[in-house]
Amino acid sequence: MFQAPSAFQRAPLPPATRESEPRREQTLTAIAPRPAAGPSARGAAAPAPAAVKKRDPYFDNVKYLAIVLVAVAHAWEPVMDGSRATRALYMIVYTFHMPAFILISGYFSRSFDMTPSKVKRLITSVAVPYVLFETAYSLFKRYADDAPDMAISLIDPFFLTWFLIALFVWRVTTPIWRTLRHPLPVALAIAMLASISPDIGDDLDLQRVLQFLPFFVLGLLMKPEHFQLVRRREVRLLSLPLFAGALLFAYWIAPRMQLGWLYRANSAQEMDAPWWSGAVMTLAMFGCALALTIGFLAWVPGRARWFTALGAGTICGYLLHGFLIKGAEYAGLFDRYTWLSDPVGLVVVSLTAAVAVTLMCTPLVGRALKWATEPDMKWAFRKDSAGR
Repeated sequence: MFQAPSAFQRAPLPPATRESEPRREQTLTAIAPRPAAGPSARGAAAPAPAAVKKRDPYFDNVKYLAIVLVAVAHAWEPVMDGSRATRALYMIVYTFHMPAFILISGYFSRSFDMTPSKVKRLITSVAVPYVLFETAYSLFKRYADDAPDMAISLIDPFFLTWFLIALFVWRVTTPIWRTLRHPLPVALAIAMLASISPDIGDDLDLQRVLQFLPFFVLGLLMKPEHFQLVRRREVRLLSLPLFAGALLFAYWIAPRMQLGWLYRANSAQEMDAPWWSGAVMTLAMFGCALALTIGFLAWVPGRARWFTALGAGTICGYLLHGFLIKGAEYAGLFDRYTWLSDPVGLVVVSLTAAVAVTLMCTPLVGRALKWATEPDMKWAFRKDSAGR
């Protein structure tokens, strides 16, 4: 899809005003300094400065810590075989890291509508990066893994690019979910139906799009006061036995449970399970993911930390860390250095992934990749669409 900060303090969230709305999923924007007011040259009072949209450090902290967990979990996949404890940790992280990321994405999509300016932003910040990185990952596998038959297919997402096409679909349907009276039950029903529908196929990774949909819809329904409740001291304390119990349960069930239930990429029948188990597991996994996500969000610090600014660059960290993981896999490093599966090796792998994705989230990388993650593309749009 995530390293515990040194201290955890609660800070109030901003009121739900238009100033607190993100410009675009709070992705690559920065906190702009507010100009100081002062007298003009004639001694008259200067006009009041325009309101400045500030980033909430809490959500940047959430996104950074979530992307670290995504990278670390991906790094565990090639080396966790034979380690029941690592598999249990992997299952816990996979239960909530993408649901947390998707929920936050839904929260910052609340104001999306089909106005030309927002459609343009959706195309440049989601659709275009999907096309570029889907192509890049396919070519990387073709040449780095000596797989000349690897096709470039924009309808069959490879590895982690599924999230971009899913975000595109979810955000386009946002007006629908904002119109329905009971959107979450409808989204859960759709996810349950998808989990028992083997004929959906792999196009656009629709199984994941539909089975993860409830978390995006839940994010659309979230309000600032809900995050205030999640960050209460009582919730943080309750989350400790929650994670302890989850770890014990995951350790017990690790050899017995298929990891496919966590990936949500297949129907129950495709995993050789009874059809009805898809609906049951959809509800069970939603409940588990929601509980662990709340526990995770409760411990995220609300004030600025050393890593807060990195939350603005998580799109780069997400899209780039896959090249590191797949590159090591294609080079046979995990097969050659079997000690990486040992406890010390797992620590090394985890730290390497965490440090690497942290560097990938830095502003320097963000500026270097802006042409791919946030292209201007004025040439592609009608002039009268700007500002509408």
